[in-house]
Amino acid sequence: MIRTIAILPLLLLILCPAGHSADRPPNIVFIIADDMGYADISSFGASDVQTPAIDQLAKEGIRFTNIYAMGPECTPSRVSFLTGRYPQRVGGMECAIGTGNVGRYDDAIRLAEKADLGLPADHARLAPGLKAQGYYNGIFGKWHLGYESKFSPLDQGFDEFVGFLGGNVDYFRHKELSDLEVYLSGREIVNREGYTTDLITEDALSFLEKRSQTPDEPFFLHLPHAAPHFPFQGPEDDDGGLPSAEEWTQGSRETYIEMMKSLDQSVRRVVAALDQHGMRENTIVVFTSDHGAMKPGLNTPWRDYKGTLFEGGIRVPLLVRWPGKIEPGSESTQVGSLMDLTASFLGAAGASTDGLEGIDLLEHAAAGKDDVARTLFWRSRRGERTWWAIRDGATKYVRKIDEGKKEEWLFDLKSDPGEETNLLDSGDQKNALKKLLLRLEVWEKDVAPKR
Repeated sequence: MIRTIAILPLLLLILCPAGHSADRPPNIVFIIADDMGYADISSFGASDVQTPAIDQLAKEGIRFTNIYAMGPECTPSRVSFLTGRYPQRVGGMECAIGTGNVGRYDDAIRLAEKADLGLPADHARLAPGLKAQGYYNGIFGKWHLGYESKFSPLDQGFDEFVGFLGGNVDYFRHKELSDLEVYLSGREIVNREGYTTDLITEDALSFLEKRSQTPDEPFFLHLPHAAPHFPFQGPEDDDGGLPSAEEWTQGSRETYIEMMKSLDQSVRRVVAALDQHGMRENTIVVFTSDHGAMKPGLNTPWRDYKGTLFEGGIRVPLLVRWPGKIEPGSESTQVGSLMDLTASFLGAAGASTDGLEGIDLLEHAAAGKDDVARTLFWRSRRGERTWWAIRDGATKYVRKIDEGKKEEWLFDLKSDPGEETNLLDSGDQKNALKKLLLRLEVWEKDVAPKR
């Protein structure tokens, strides 16, 4: 008996190496591309760009092929996974915050005039929830959730922040087309040299190096990349100055591919650092995009692009590697959303998920559960244009009103995933349409913001 007790510590060291105690929750690395299309990585159909590091996550983990962003633009999508709730609940965040802290529709304009356009700290759930479980949280890259100091990531559960506040930042000068200084380290403006993707990567590697010195403390590393969002600049495209306003959003597929290759190299370096520090076995690695691409990105086989609520605007790839929990090389067709990642990460950490509007996708996949029907809602506003959508099972309704002109579509995504046939044209969908419109109306009333 005495001998057995004496060798127990040795067995625990063998079975649970440094940083991997049996009761310690997993580290989480969440990498998100910006404006990347569904078919812009080779594991999801890209034929003209190779992304071996990103694809390796699929080989060692799972591909989720039926995942949605909760908005067709940057800001609402990011709100959804940091709050775990529909972005409409915050108010003013249904459209990307404009360069220079500009509101782009009536509610956002109202809040901007009050210096209140951003994600309030009391709405944040992901980082604070992890922090309450003992996590050390770092975010390096794009914020785009408010320029005012009160919206700082450091007030929303993050311990470290180096990155930029806006959405359209030159990759070499690190400035946007406004007079605001937007690149910060913590709360202070910094001037940096280098290509943005590389700088984000270097910050991540430094973070992992420091975390390796505190192996008993779990961490959340959030890497919201700029790439491949415009301005379209590859790592060798520094011409010594900012692009003109006209050039800012113009780019070739060739340049876009170079940006994707750089992003893939970043993923390779981060994953290699996890191996170097002995963190692989107890770290969840997640890669996705915040919504669909604009041209020259590819959303094949889905319809349309960023800014719309057709599949091409909101369907995103999702790759997850979780050694020992999720079967390597697996695939899930479960309908889900980036909003589900909040419940997934908090669930993995053992934190409360009460009040969240998503499901735990990781637990669902790890348990090998059958697909379940989901109902998801969207509304997106910019200027005089508003989009609405609801997906209920395989049925999807889309409506757009632009300067008073209304258009409506009804699709069966099971038989028509490319949204080519508008079932409303057949004239026999009145009952189905009525039910969807009623559910959409109830949802809109429920998510009405309080500020």
